[in-house]
Amino acid sequence: MSGKKTPGSPAGRHAYEGLDRAIHEKARLGIMTCLLTHKAGLTFNDIKELCALTDGNLSRHLKVLEDEKLVEVEKGYEGKKPKTLCRLSKEGRKRFLEYLEELEKVVRDASVEKVLRDEGSKKSGDSAWSPA
Repeated sequence: MSGKKTPGSPAGRHAYEGLDRAIHEKARLGIMTCLLTHKAGLTFNDIKELCALTDGNLSRHLKVLEDEKLVEVEKGYEGKKPKTLCRLSKEGRKRFLEYLEELEKVVRDASVEKVLRDEGSKKSGDSAWSPA
């Protein structure tokens, strides 16, 4: 890519500034998705299993999300066993839903670009390679 503006296309159209870096990492995206779908929260072990993470990885990613005020981590005991409960904060829910809206823009833009590319190749008879 040359960095030149495509005619008829607004500058920065594909910058996707709303893709929050704290959320965008694969493991944190999985954690946030789990917590969004379980409003009451999930235990550390439930998240670990659902996201296929090790104890250390999950702890590290939860710390990042907690520092960003996206999740709340509550440590306690169930009987004599330690229990860690995690849930989305109010701010975390808001930011994650905004993040998902931005991700939907990416999908829509990619779909439009694919349609335009496919139409262009049909008209020109171009059989060049294109990504799936």
